[in-house]
Amino acid sequence: MSKSEQPIEYGPLGPGHAPAKDPMKGLRGVMAGTMMMESISFYLVLTVILRVDGGAYWTTFNWVYVTAVATAMLLLSFMQRFSWAVKANIGIQVFALLGFFVHVSMGIMAIIFIAVWWYLFYLRKNLIERMKRGLLTTQHM
Repeated sequence: MSKSEQPIEYGPLGPGHAPAKDPMKGLRGVMAGTMMMESISFYLVLTVILRVDGGAYWTTFNWVYVTAVATAMLLLSFMQRFSWAVKANIGIQVFALLGFFVHVSMGIMAIIFIAVWWYLFYLRKNLIERMKRGLLTTQHM
């Protein structure tokens, strides 16, 4: 029997009902806040590329790229309620990681935020699984 065919193992109180409060709404708020902090951090890369090595990294491509990625993150932070936002969050991390070509500091910051996003997606998966099994307190009130 494959994993998808196995019956769901419910908690001791059974499957329960839909949660009284949407737990995904809170998680989306955390994701929006994380994307906003990431956007601010990437806007600060502009000061790094302007000041480091006497502005040697301040090229038109570099500042436009950093500004475009940070602005996309800023706009995406307000779009977390949509179903496509999860895929967009992953996609924007690819562009952030490509920031290594702009300046190493942008790439290092991208790696740090990729680790944060990995953890958020782990929490999201865990929350969805707990909801399926009826393990949330608000499913039994």
